[in-house]
Amino acid sequence: MPRNTSTSLSGRSSMSRRLFLTTTGAVTLGATLTACGGSDSGGSSAAAKPVSQADIDKAMKTPTELTFWTWVPNIAKEVALFEAKYPAVKVKVVNAGQGTPQYTKLRTALKAGSGAPDMVQIEYQAIPTFTITDSLLDLRPYGASALKEKFVDWTWQQVSGSKGEVWAIPQDTGPLGMLYRKDIFDKHGIKVPTTWDEFAAAARKLHKAAPDVYLTNLAANQVAAWHGLLWQAGAKPYVLSGKSDITISVDDAVSRKLGAYWGGLAQEGVVSTDPDFTDGWYAGFNKGKYATWITAAWGPAFLSGSAKATSGKWRAAPLPQWDASKPSSGNWGGSTTAVIRSTKNPIAAAMFAQFLNSDPASAKMFATEQFFFPATKALLADSAFTGDAPAFYGGQKVNQVFADISSTVNSSFQWPPFLDQAATDWTETVGKSLADKTDTVRALGTWQTRLTTYAKSQGFTVETP
Repeated sequence: MPRNTSTSLSGRSSMSRRLFLTTTGAVTLGATLTACGGSDSGGSSAAAKPVSQADIDKAMKTPTELTFWTWVPNIAKEVALFEAKYPAVKVKVVNAGQGTPQYTKLRTALKAGSGAPDMVQIEYQAIPTFTITDSLLDLRPYGASALKEKFVDWTWQQVSGSKGEVWAIPQDTGPLGMLYRKDIFDKHGIKVPTTWDEFAAAARKLHKAAPDVYLTNLAANQVAAWHGLLWQAGAKPYVLSGKSDITISVDDAVSRKLGAYWGGLAQEGVVSTDPDFTDGWYAGFNKGKYATWITAAWGPAFLSGSAKATSGKWRAAPLPQWDASKPSSGNWGGSTTAVIRSTKNPIAAAMFAQFLNSDPASAKMFATEQFFFPATKALLADSAFTGDAPAFYGGQKVNQVFADISSTVNSSFQWPPFLDQAATDWTETVGKSLADKTDTVRALGTWQTRLTTYAKSQGFTVETP
């Protein structure tokens, strides 16, 4: 998934469509406990015996063709680096859809027992849906554990199983920050809010002074952003134990705090709740309707291409905090490379997943060619990356801002194995309450009930707070 990266933050014409399709978070994840996984290729945690270096060397010198499903544009450049190092292994790149369509096709292929790729692009939030059906290969036997220190801590946690499995290799991330219109802030004497209380006060002050302007827009169709804010607040909405026990807590004290806060601002009419990635939403940025955008690290590159009329007026800052003494953020977006357990070439596939995202040249290429926000510690500390000072942001080093934010993302957040249902239920309850300016806290209770009922119908044992 996208990010704000590297030597330039000038927008790409393809960025808009790609972000719209891959950062909404509403992926279709309808696999149940009875869904079929791939054939056994030694991927279970109990069978995680190390593969010898001799076997790896032999496999990488054996003529092999791998199939890789990915929606990343122009990824052939990174793939070429791998093929140059391992000339006996050829990689066939297939775009099977972006996010939802790809996952649907993948589940169909897994159930049929044929047609699945060797490797696949998969977002962090989609991983539980495929691990619960034993569809992903544990990469530990192929040396993946040795890569842990190369990646930002919380990203490694996102790809790790409860028994230490490594289900995928991180590729890019989306730590949450805040982009703001410095000119609007200056005009109305608003300081950059460092706490959510200050943010609420600024929202009321700005809208009173300029009724056509809102401090921010919290999209009523954006479940991914809501989860990112839950993440920042320290919520644990989903805790999966094993394959059939899950605790669902989308209506606990932390969630209610968030619901009361945003629902209250929406009811006051001091923040807007326009659906995002629509014509009206794009126009709102260009016309100065929104003074901030709570967004991920891919947001700066996206905005610079989508709101060109506002060049030079934006700046970046961390999210306001619930506890200023303990800086925290969440994540929105980012993806990984996983290996399908049914692959006939597990060694070569595993080596590809690791090389693609950990090789310094390949990782840097993602940052400079696709404008992804890095998952590797080395790139986040690279002055060539963090020192970029785009004119769109008044010469501010926005990559550095988000690199610093990345270190504050909580590592304990988990996703459910039925995120599609969570997204649908949120949109029809919490999202609707924001759009209709009704009781968001009450809507959280409805979301909790609907999601609990669904989980039980799929065979899960559900605990609630």
